[in-house]
Amino acid sequence: MLPKSSKYRAIKTEVDGIVFPSKKEAKRYGELKLLQRAGRIEGLTCQPKYELVVNGKKVGRYTADFSYFDRDVRKMVAEEVKGYHVRDYALRRNVFRALNPDIEHREI
Repeated sequence: MLPKSSKYRAIKTEVDGIVFPSKKEAKRYGELKLLQRAGRIEGLTCQPKYELVVNGKKVGRYTADFSYFDRDVRKMVAEEVKGYHVRDYALRRNVFRALNPDIEHREI
């Protein structure tokens, strides 16, 4: 019996004991690790979660694929490796950006 394919035909890929939902995300992790070894970025984190709080009320949670400090631009970065945009992604991204103007949001 063949394993069930994912909804978007992504293939789960394991790197360094971490299972990524797609080959594209696993490849980006490898690139970021190289940048970290070269000293261009630091504090690489996978799947960081950010609570979305408006007027003291939690309205949701945004989970990026990666976060790190980019030494070139001297900013924290939350990064998304996108293949497909899921239904509520744009709303969560926009709320995240509005609540965290000091964090640069990148889509790869």
